[in-house]
Amino acid sequence: MSFVNGRDTNGGKADSSGLTLTFLGCGTMGIAILGGILDSLSTGSQETASATASSTSTAVPTPRRLPSRFNACVRRPESAKRIRKELGHYSAFQHVTIREKENLIATQAADVVLLGCKPQMVAGILHAEGMREALTGKVLISICAGVTEQQIESYLAEIGASGCTVVRVMPNTAAAVRESMTVIATSNPPLSEETDVLIAWIFTRIGRVVHLPSNTMDACTALCGSGPGFVAVMAESLAAGAIAMGIPRDEAYLMAAQTMRGTTGLLLAGEHPAILRDKVSTPGGCTIGGLLVLEEGGVRGTIAKAVREATVVASQLGQGKSGVNGTRR
Repeated sequence: MSFVNGRDTNGGKADSSGLTLTFLGCGTMGIAILGGILDSLSTGSQETASATASSTSTAVPTPRRLPSRFNACVRRPESAKRIRKELGHYSAFQHVTIREKENLIATQAADVVLLGCKPQMVAGILHAEGMREALTGKVLISICAGVTEQQIESYLAEIGASGCTVVRVMPNTAAAVRESMTVIATSNPPLSEETDVLIAWIFTRIGRVVHLPSNTMDACTALCGSGPGFVAVMAESLAAGAIAMGIPRDEAYLMAAQTMRGTTGLLLAGEHPAILRDKVSTPGGCTIGGLLVLEEGGVRGTIAKAVREATVVASQLGQGKSGVNGTRR
């Protein structure tokens, strides 16, 4: 499906008419995504957000039609004020309309809709009066954690919306600094090339993207969604050890963060973790001594188990279960 109804009115070149992108819910993640797009449009840069992306990932082509008009839908005046405060400095912000409790009008005006509300609000938003006609024939991108394409499609079927293409996308919290690892679920049947390029373009404004099958999304949630929490514990632990040995607290956190950042830079440049580890493990040196302590403590297996556990929890949350983090054997 194509969001321009299959028309190519400009010989494959960029179309200056632009698209209207509506955010149904524009909280922290919505602001990050919208900010990345506005930054790209304001500076005229079509490069990916991540400074190192060009060396390790395939360049994303520029869509023929870029988003050029935006509706940011919120429920409270405080949310509208936050959007203005955080995004108002972009020159392209003049094309953003903030709408309070006007989801239907914004959806009617949209070419593409990004569903960014809380998961428990999805059914209510999609079941609202008039949404059937407003969503018919459009692309609906969902970034709602734990809500599958099948669930959203069932809500759309209940209201009789036809021809609406649902795409599940999972960015992570690093979108705030344009370093998100975003997973785009592959669609069946496949998206039109134009729609696929547009979605990839949107999310490369906030970092890197990969395309993976829908059945891997729970594991992707655990690795990329929960991963920042796991990595933060590692950074905190590195800093704590240094503080214990006399390094000032602020410097310890800076040193730990920059050490992790440098290490990830090497990995993204193609270095295998095992080879990198081996390179810094001089025989009889301090690194191998520390590594053996980590191995004795089962750190490798514990971290891997945390990802596996988070995958199970994500799956159960997606099924609507509660109390899923109870004690397990």
